[in-house]
Amino acid sequence: MAKTLTFEIDNTEYTLEFTRRTIKDMESEGFSISAMRDRPMTLFPKLFAGAFKCHHKGTKRETIESIYKRLPRKEELAESLMAMYNDTLDTLFEEPEDTEKNVEWKTNF
Repeated sequence: MAKTLTFEIDNTEYTLEFTRRTIKDMESEGFSISAMRDRPMTLFPKLFAGAFKCHHKGTKRETIESIYKRLPRKEELAESLMAMYNDTLDTLFEEPEDTEKNVEWKTNF
């Protein structure tokens, strides 16, 4: 089950989540989770905004910035978003559940 972050502001419920698709979109826009420690001022706002793409794609940048300003515990928020992002990345390398339909592969090196 995907990790999510939820909250309510001004009678609107928000669910933040990353999917393979939203991460692919973020990467195509230049986002790199590995660069977060070196460029947090640039990349954390992109990570936060990217979490809206799954369930709240049309949310305006100004609204996202306003929401961010109202959320407490920013360091914990950053850690949670990075964990959600990394958890989704891990799904790329999951093994198939139905082993009967596995395709065997080999290399020549």
